[in-house]
Amino acid sequence: MPEHPSLPETVAETATAVVELLDALHGRGLESLPGGPVPPSQLRALRAIERCEGINLRALAEVLGTRPPAASRLCDRMEADGLIRRTPSATSRREVELRLSPRARRVLAEVRAARVRELEDILQQLPPDSLAGLSTHLDRLHAAIEDRLQAREQVDAREQADAPEPADAREQASSAA
Repeated sequence: MPEHPSLPETVAETATAVVELLDALHGRGLESLPGGPVPPSQLRALRAIERCEGINLRALAEVLGTRPPAASRLCDRMEADGLIRRTPSATSRREVELRLSPRARRVLAEVRAARVRELEDILQQLPPDSLAGLSTHLDRLHAAIEDRLQAREQVDAREQADAPEPADAREQASSAA
């Protein structure tokens, strides 16, 4: 007898399908931004930096699921485009902090506004009672996702604090003493 998927599994599959459709829909609008096109990889990085202003390259690479050299090249392009600023870290001479430029903030606001307009057009096709229920449940889903992200960030911060210092940093510290 075939197993029937659980309700959370069914909802997760539907939500995943909706996210994928939204990605496709939103990807088309990135080319027509008033400030010019912004590649999805840069938008993803900008949102990560926005969420954790002052993030370092290593942490950004982890968030993006890439290696630090690839994240560094991405940041080189974003810095050249005037989207981010690299500033010296207050805690480590070897690290830089990544910060959004005013242009990046405008780009993110433009992207969000375009996405809201497009979704609003689509949502107007739904009956009001469906919209009310959807709004309530999306608020709850949003809160649950935020909680999950914050928990992961706390674990990542603890792991980073507990990580052994790289050998070259220990050598520099001992030669400076």
